[in-house]
Amino acid sequence: MGENSDQFQAPVARVFRATVHGLAFGNRAALLARVREGDTMLLIPDPPVQPQPQVWVHLETGEPIGHLPDEINGWLARWLHEGGRAAARVVRVGSPHVPSWRRLVVEVTCEGVAT
Repeated sequence: MGENSDQFQAPVARVFRATVHGLAFGNRAALLARVREGDTMLLIPDPPVQPQPQVWVHLETGEPIGHLPDEINGWLARWLHEGGRAAARVVRVGSPHVPSWRRLVVEVTCEGVAT
């Protein structure tokens, strides 16, 4: 790809930490009980046809456990659709007494693509 600004854009941040939202739905609490600090998580964006695509956090076995905050989804989903890659690692798992939206924290590392 060239240097055209309409083409692939670098992510806003290459490494950042984020809370995982949506943990209170379905069987996600049971899935969260299997998660440990240091675990690798998959990041999968909604299809690009969604008006506001989210980036979903999945266990390595494929089960969705939650999604990243909207402030991050706004740029990360687009970046992933444009060919970027991102990996997530669990840095904190809170107890059931912690509010669900603060219970799981991941560190995301964004990798560029060949130009």
